[in-house]
Amino acid sequence: MRPLITSSEIEQEVAKLGSTIADDYQGRRLTVLGVLTGSIVLLADLIRRIDLPLQVGLIQAASYRGRTTTPGPLAINQDFLPEIRDRNVLLIDDIFDTGQTLSRLVEIVQQAKPAEIRTAVLLLKKGRSTVEMRPDYVCFPIPDEFVVGYGLDYNDEYRHLPYIAALDESDL
Repeated sequence: MRPLITSSEIEQEVAKLGSTIADDYQGRRLTVLGVLTGSIVLLADLIRRIDLPLQVGLIQAASYRGRTTTPGPLAINQDFLPEIRDRNVLLIDDIFDTGQTLSRLVEIVQQAKPAEIRTAVLLLKKGRSTVEMRPDYVCFPIPDEFVVGYGLDYNDEYRHLPYIAALDESDL
């Protein structure tokens, strides 16, 4: 495993993102929706950097299971979704890889009739997108490598790392 993004770089970018979001949503009703489980660290850090009253909700989506490094069928659980009708929704995810997860989640969240939906991701993996959409906010573009840390996992491990690291073949 080799580090790609340090914890201090993440802290700086998340602070900058929080400030930008606060400016963009000034005077508007905001609901921040975190995608479980990968975005939970980003969600916790980011909402403390958005200097606005806001509502927090969760939606669960999973396409990686166990030791796989390629996405499988997407499973979505909306049980934690708060009332978002006529609210401005910011959907937060850990990584934009192929884009299938975030694209599908936007479609699902739109069914609840929010005023607006924007998206934010910690990482955008270069050259992997298979959808037309792009996240509205991106902290870091990264190369096409399997990454862990700061909420991202491999086989439910490594989420606790305060930095982003790329796994080597020997780690998989």
